[in-house]
Amino acid sequence: MSDGESAAPWARLSESAFPDGVDRWITVPPATWVAAQGPRDTQNVGCHATGAVSVADLIARLGPAFPDLPTHRHVAPEPEPSGRGPKVPDDADDQQDTEAIAIPAHSLEFLSELPDLRAANYPRADHARREPELPGKQLTGSARVRPLRIRRTSPAPAKPAPNSGRRPMVLAARSLAALFAALALALTGGAWQWSASKNSRLNMVSALDPHSGDIVNPSGQHGDENFLLVGMDSRAGANANIGAGDAEDAGGARSDTVMLVNIPASRERVVAVSFPRDLAITPIQCEAWNPETGKYGPIYDEKTGTMGPRLVYTETKLNSAFSFGGPKCLVKVIQKLSGLSINRFIAIDFVGFARMVEALGGVEVCSTTPLRDYELGTVLEHAGRQVIDGPTALNYVRARQVTTESNGDYGRIKRQQLFLSSLLRSMISTDTLFNLSRLNNVVNMFIGNSYVDNVKTKDLVELGRSLQHMAAGHVTFVTVPTGITDQNGDEPPRTSDMKALFTAIIDDDPLPLENDHNAQRLGNTPSTPPTTTKKAPQAGLTNEIQHQQVTTTSPKEVTVQVSNSTGQAGLATTATDQLKRNGFNVMAPDDYPSSLLATTVFFSPGNEQAAATVAAVFGQSKIERVTGIGQLVQVVLGQDFSAVRAPLPSGSTVSVQISRNSSSPPTKLPEDLTVTNAADTTCE
Repeated sequence: MSDGESAAPWARLSESAFPDGVDRWITVPPATWVAAQGPRDTQNVGCHATGAVSVADLIARLGPAFPDLPTHRHVAPEPEPSGRGPKVPDDADDQQDTEAIAIPAHSLEFLSELPDLRAANYPRADHARREPELPGKQLTGSARVRPLRIRRTSPAPAKPAPNSGRRPMVLAARSLAALFAALALALTGGAWQWSASKNSRLNMVSALDPHSGDIVNPSGQHGDENFLLVGMDSRAGANANIGAGDAEDAGGARSDTVMLVNIPASRERVVAVSFPRDLAITPIQCEAWNPETGKYGPIYDEKTGTMGPRLVYTETKLNSAFSFGGPKCLVKVIQKLSGLSINRFIAIDFVGFARMVEALGGVEVCSTTPLRDYELGTVLEHAGRQVIDGPTALNYVRARQVTTESNGDYGRIKRQQLFLSSLLRSMISTDTLFNLSRLNNVVNMFIGNSYVDNVKTKDLVELGRSLQHMAAGHVTFVTVPTGITDQNGDEPPRTSDMKALFTAIIDDDPLPLENDHNAQRLGNTPSTPPTTTKKAPQAGLTNEIQHQQVTTTSPKEVTVQVSNSTGQAGLATTATDQLKRNGFNVMAPDDYPSSLLATTVFFSPGNEQAAATVAAVFGQSKIERVTGIGQLVQVVLGQDFSAVRAPLPSGSTVSVQISRNSSSPPTKLPEDLTVTNAADTTCE
């Protein structure tokens, strides 16, 4: 396509019609050529010499089909009186610049196909009054004629409306509204383009497994955001220049830090669980991953000149999962350990981490002593609060052989949790989220040095803003409980305690040190620690309500027992019979020991789908989570009970409110959990 074809319309109109760029008058060809041909042959009229008649000539002979309608062809307008508009020079004045061009008769046939541009410049009424041009009328005119200048007639001034003094204010208000509308459109459109351009630069990688059989109570996790965050130890590329060694020291890529972050659907808290890099795991088989290309499958071995296997086994340490099988393998292992449904994955390398800290202008940390590491050297020269830059921050969270620490990786995890608490406060502060320049820098640093799955920049920004008004005391960092390190240096997980921890997370049970009042809001700058604290809610004192979207299941998969609290005889039996006819498995009905006003469905954790299916046939009755009834769903008929409805089709999505009964205690957690609360800004 030529430039002229792709140019904007206004650009094409402004271009000169001549190659040398000089505009010239275009002369209308002489019209006297008709007379030179002699009289017209009245027999052979038209465009053919064979006696054939053209359509135009035929219409001319028969007359117009609609005589009342004006045609769009007009006679030339009468010249304007002198004194109106600029004077057009006479032909004689332009004799030297004009040239009479002889054009063969056949070359003017195209004129009948050109639109009449003058028709667009007359008002409709004036247009209708003009005489139609007669068919077959000969062209007449001078051999040299000035080009016709097309101009629109100005409308007559309107009469002033009553209260015309208010019109400027009305126009100003409308202009202001239009300005705001245009500004809003520009901002939203610009934001979309900004987000789209960022997303196109993200390094996508396949990591998630949403249909894993290891996920516990999937319906109970509906709406939760579960991020798997990985600090990637890679010495390739720019990472070799940051002081952590190069690819010859350690090739490939490892998971230096693994953290699972749960944000429930209510967005009322954040729980981040740290996994030690030496956590003992059972070796599993995963698809081989090439960290240099980010692709899965057999890897070419340059030493042997052969392709490696497609499937590989991990070792017995957690960090081997990422090293051998990449993001997919690590997600598989963490979902098996936690039961959480991981729906977002982020891995960032050393350079990306350091650059993000730089983009934020540094992050504040606190150390009770100077920090020196046997391998990395001096990290912090002095104790106390201080803002550290990117390279220093990287060493701060990586140091494992600190001279003043004797707990190895756990001291490092504690520092990481404290650092991330401060980093989180910085990233979702108003100074970052509403400072477009700083936000743009942070996002750019994140994009260039990370791998993601199911993550977009817009999602991250919106998530950050949704957490702005959360109390810092609702952000908790926990470390997976482990046993005594074995002879291989592996740290075995305490399986029962780990299960209790993740059950509490899935069920939104209160966690140790979780509080409402002991810190500034997350979006604010931390100050001196407040003195008031609030203990975690005690069992039997709360009745929390959760709003969830739950998918119904087939009635044949649900076992129901109906209890009657109304005192009306036979009511439970009637309801049980109807449930059985609808395909539910039923148990013998009974009477409830106390009276309830509202019909209530009771269920144990993990049976949300069954409870929602039953609640739907009882008119979306109350749903309460209890313990001790297993897979059974119990319905207690209250004073509001009227009838049993037909069940919804399996797979229907229903909105339910699930409350925890006061008799349902929270999950019992181990007393020695290592916990860091984001509200803790003390420096001791």
